[in-house]
Amino acid sequence: MTAPILYLDTSAVLRAVLEDGTSPELEDKIGRAGALLTSRLSLVETARAFQRLRAQGNISEEQLADGERAAAEVWQRCEIWEVTRGVCDAAAMVAPRAPVRTLDAIHLATYLLARRRLPGLELVTADRRLADAARNG
Repeated sequence: MTAPILYLDTSAVLRAVLEDGTSPELEDKIGRAGALLTSRLSLVETARAFQRLRAQGNISEEQLADGERAAAEVWQRCEIWEVTRGVCDAAAMVAPRAPVRTLDAIHLATYLLARRRLPGLELVTADRRLADAARNG
């Protein structure tokens, strides 16, 4: 059996590191992957999420630091796909057909473009709308 190639969306990684730590299932899936990729957008979304959480003051600094460290470890294992003109053009085309927000349209476009080059690429996301749009894309 060939090792899966995974596109990691920000939501899956943030949910894992902020709620219960990376789940054994997700960690196993990532560990078995032949390759991991994500959009540069994931790094921005992750940084902004931790800044918002820090400003809200509802989570301890220790939990935030642990979450930031865990997320950084996942992103370091990924091939980062840039947000290029081609990605933005594709996001503009996919967004009207899918009920996703703008940044999710960029993730969806990146995933769909990557899937053309990497048949069998699997999307890992905690966002149901994004998962549905990817299945229909």
